[in-house]
Amino acid sequence: MITMTDPAWRPSPRAKQLWAINAALMWIPVFVAQIVWAVIDGRWTTWPHVAALAVTVASAAAHIVGVPLWRYRVHRWEISETAVYTLTGWFDQERRIAPISRVQTVDTERGPIDRMLGLATVTVTTASSAGAVKITALDKDVADKTVARLTDIAGRTPGDAT
Repeated sequence: MITMTDPAWRPSPRAKQLWAINAALMWIPVFVAQIVWAVIDGRWTTWPHVAALAVTVASAAAHIVGVPLWRYRVHRWEISETAVYTLTGWFDQERRIAPISRVQTVDTERGPIDRMLGLATVTVTTASSAGAVKITALDKDVADKTVARLTDIAGRTPGDAT
């Protein structure tokens, strides 16, 4: 019987900051909606406004602090001469193994927050109906080396990636 181990490498430690910033940005519309509701209603200190604000603050704090820490504990990636292997998710966890012989393209993506934190995402597109394999929140130099290594391995691997 073969036992699978988790991939060896974690994302950058700055991934926690990236995920916290992204989570905080998701909560801005909720806070804006509550402020608009309070302004339109004209009674800021009534129990519905105070209760809604308390629930929102507690939920946002748990999401902004807790989810990045949990995701960092779970997220892993690894590349071998034969496959790209990722473990992702925080609530629903997914293991993906993409054989090198199925690799079609390897790309790097850097959004504005990624650039601010010096991070990048490596996307490995395969001939799979499950879609591309993403290795998120890598230090930029690690991402560049990963792309170069994957490109080299894929170029030496026989097959037509279909």
